[in-house]
Amino acid sequence: MKRVFHWLKKASLVLIGLFMAYQLWLFGWVLFWKWVDPGTTSFMNIRLAELRQKNPSAQLTRQWVPYAAISPHLKRALVAAEDGKFIEHDGFDWEGIQNAISKNERKGRFVAGGSTITQQLAKNLFLSPNRSLWRKGEEAAITLMIELVWDKRRIFEVYLNVIEWGNGIFGAEAAARHYYGVGVGQLGPEQAARLAAMVPAPRFYDRNRQSPGLAKKTATLLARMPSADIP
Repeated sequence: MKRVFHWLKKASLVLIGLFMAYQLWLFGWVLFWKWVDPGTTSFMNIRLAELRQKNPSAQLTRQWVPYAAISPHLKRALVAAEDGKFIEHDGFDWEGIQNAISKNERKGRFVAGGSTITQQLAKNLFLSPNRSLWRKGEEAAITLMIELVWDKRRIFEVYLNVIEWGNGIFGAEAAARHYYGVGVGQLGPEQAARLAAMVPAPRFYDRNRQSPGLAKKTATLLARMPSADIP
């Protein structure tokens, strides 16, 4: 028994060491991306692999643009749609999380997540779309790292450039050109609101652009946008 406990102790220490090394590896990337724009993300790699199962030569469409070149209408639309308290919170909107839990309980199924822009960014950069307690725990840890190292403007800049906006479409510039044939700096309020409304289900809305639900949410966002605070 002593020998068993000895090996269990050693195995536990090894696992703890590996876990801490992984967290340091993640933090290293977060620190690096404070100054260097991410070339790819976990979500991009997953989607590209999916596309290449059908077409081996498939490529993603994306183009990085600096924060100042992005339409303020799109920035306001995304804050209004995804995270109204983005400027105020430290990575987590506790009231929003509680509201999401209550809504899910009423509906009897998962219909709302309550994730902030920082949480969504953490998931896009490092994790996968799959839901699990482990993934949510890692998402929370990475969210804290990002909020610790980056300011809100950098968080929003990276978010705008890496999130998924359609089948193989990533980032605001690619989305603006894919849906409207213009650069992201030229988007008007209604175009911006429509793009922001697509974010929760971008590949669905890419295929169903005339969805009544999309039109309804676009109208709601247009009304909210003037009061949205952005970095």
